[in-house]
Amino acid sequence: MSEQAQFDLARRLRSKRGATIGEVFTFLSGLYFRGKIAYANVFARPFARSSGVFVITPTRGLLEARTRIDLRALREFAEVDIDEDDSRYRKPLERDMQSLARKLSEQSEVVLLGSIATGKYVDVLLANFRDRLRFPADFVGRGDMSRGGLMLRCAVDRQELEYISVAGAVRKGKRPPKLAPRRYPKECRL
Repeated sequence: MSEQAQFDLARRLRSKRGATIGEVFTFLSGLYFRGKIAYANVFARPFARSSGVFVITPTRGLLEARTRIDLRALREFAEVDIDEDDSRYRKPLERDMQSLARKLSEQSEVVLLGSIATGKYVDVLLANFRDRLRFPADFVGRGDMSRGGLMLRCAVDRQELEYISVAGAVRKGKRPPKLAPRRYPKECRL
């Protein structure tokens, strides 16, 4: 956010054109979001002029990952916590969930690649997508970084995870074994 920062993303974020929210969030959260965005881009099944990859924001509901934001938007996001009881977060998200639910066919699945253990995402999503809301079964018991690493591996290997319904699922559980360290050839990095 500093004017002194001269790396490419910082310059673009300060420019009128901005940078994609996917790029910005990947930079801010590292492996966790990098894994999510890589996985989503590989396995999303787009619909009606949509990439099928959406990001939950603190103040603007759902944005497609390719949506450009600028420094002003990032500052706006920083002012609001993602808290299900905060209307500045919840109302735009509910609005966009309802709109998306109307656009999707009854057979469409919505896959949550974020935290499944808390209500801040799950409660709003379940209210709108019910049985269509799914998540990777391998997320149970994993922390953010482990989920990010798992999704990055799956994206590189082109191996989609198995999804289960959020409704009625056990979303907290015993921590699975750590993923074995792995290096990727430069041409395989996402």
